[in-house]
Amino acid sequence: MAALAAALTLLGGVSACGADGDDRPDRADRAERQKPRGQDGQDGEPDGGAEPVWKRCAAPVTAHGSAAERPGDRWQCADLTVPLDHGDPSRGTIDIALIRAKAKEPGRRIGSLLFNFGGPGGSGVASLPLSAGQYTALNSRYDLVGFDPRGVAESSAVVCRDSAATEAAHRIDHTPDTPEEEKTYLRTSRAFGAGCAERSGRVLPHVGTENAARDMDLIRRALGDEKLHYLGFSYGTELGAVYAHLFPSRVGRLVLDGVVDPSADFVGSARNQVIGFQRALENYFTDRGEDPREGTRRIVRLLERVDRTPLTTASDRPLTENLALIGIILPLYSEASWPRLTEALEAAEDGDGTALLALADAYNNRDDKGAYSPQDHAQRAISCADSKGRVTADEVRSRHLAGFTRVSPVFGPYLAWDLAGWCADWPVAGAWESPDVSAPGAAPILVVGTTGDSATPYEGARRMADALGEGVGVLLTNKGDTHGAYGTSQCTTRTVDKYLLEGEIPEDGKVCD
Repeated sequence: MAALAAALTLLGGVSACGADGDDRPDRADRAERQKPRGQDGQDGEPDGGAEPVWKRCAAPVTAHGSAAERPGDRWQCADLTVPLDHGDPSRGTIDIALIRAKAKEPGRRIGSLLFNFGGPGGSGVASLPLSAGQYTALNSRYDLVGFDPRGVAESSAVVCRDSAATEAAHRIDHTPDTPEEEKTYLRTSRAFGAGCAERSGRVLPHVGTENAARDMDLIRRALGDEKLHYLGFSYGTELGAVYAHLFPSRVGRLVLDGVVDPSADFVGSARNQVIGFQRALENYFTDRGEDPREGTRRIVRLLERVDRTPLTTASDRPLTENLALIGIILPLYSEASWPRLTEALEAAEDGDGTALLALADAYNNRDDKGAYSPQDHAQRAISCADSKGRVTADEVRSRHLAGFTRVSPVFGPYLAWDLAGWCADWPVAGAWESPDVSAPGAAPILVVGTTGDSATPYEGARRMADALGEGVGVLLTNKGDTHGAYGTSQCTTRTVDKYLLEGEIPEDGKVCD
């Protein structure tokens, strides 16, 4: 995964289930308060560990200060102890943080519905309460369950550097024009990996997607469900598909929305994002009645200007080229945010970078006190644990930069150089070129692709449906300009709800306009 594969639900850093009157069990006494489970290991079931003890808890608060809904005792929190290394349980354990809202109609309850909101690195403990209003219909018959995957937030979070170092990293040139800028960029990237090893070395080798999928099976068992019912967005589609590959007989009703292309390797994933963001930018200009080619050239000129001389803002922080690009990317995730992009671009062209900086800060999970969430630390750690891709600066210059730039002169250079910086000298070897998601014998899996999706281009959805296998992957196409369709398209939302609530799978190839 390249750096721009951000979580579908873009949240600030969170103080999860520990703020404002939370009475979740303290971590120090967690082991004493969990109830032992029997060990059976029969019928392919995982060995039992400890049953989580659920306690009423307050919903998380974002780093930007906006509280999630707090409807009394609606939310319950718990921790599930899992092996650090599923291949060698003797190496110790870690804890997976969980949050849930019980089904409102217990007499008609289907089971639990597990969510992953993307990233990798997104916190489900934070994201689920913040977006729970979209899932009211599902909550009638499902317990809604969010979790922090291993290495994320409350689940043994990977931490690689402090906020001051993060701020400095955002100010350097991520599309280096000189040998000195290139050295600075690569030195900063290597320092990031070294910091991960120093601060989070115990968990770093074990945060990959396959381990997270095995955790999900232990969560399923702990929740008392025979089958896993699951709704995954963005990176969560890859996680759900890997689960289906590992445990096809335990697949219940699975929905994958905003689909990662399972056939793409490290370079291919980055190139897909170049295609997706350029497509979204051109759709934005077309919607404005502007020639997309001229609009693209206008953005390039703005970025070149900012590269030479960063723009002033209302704060003492300048808008650099890197931050300007990130500020442009955020509103491309959804057509509803295009007016904010227009306002920010117009202000920047007039010399004021304040609005673009605010957008970049939202994307980068920076709060108003200058603190950054470590979500991107987990994102990189998980991505580099998964992917074998390692690209040198020489390879960027000789093999990738020109081609990426031809696809998009706006996003291509950034994502080409990102290849060299993302997993540079990473202390952990990657697991695969691309994940195996074949799931023969699994129940039908609903795969939702959106035609104008910026972060996970539509073509990946068809490839995912095909890779899952005949009779397993069922493609639903949403015509729109959002990253993910559930909750934005009435037709798609109705179709997904009907499948999850009634088991009615649509015809493969159905289109929602």
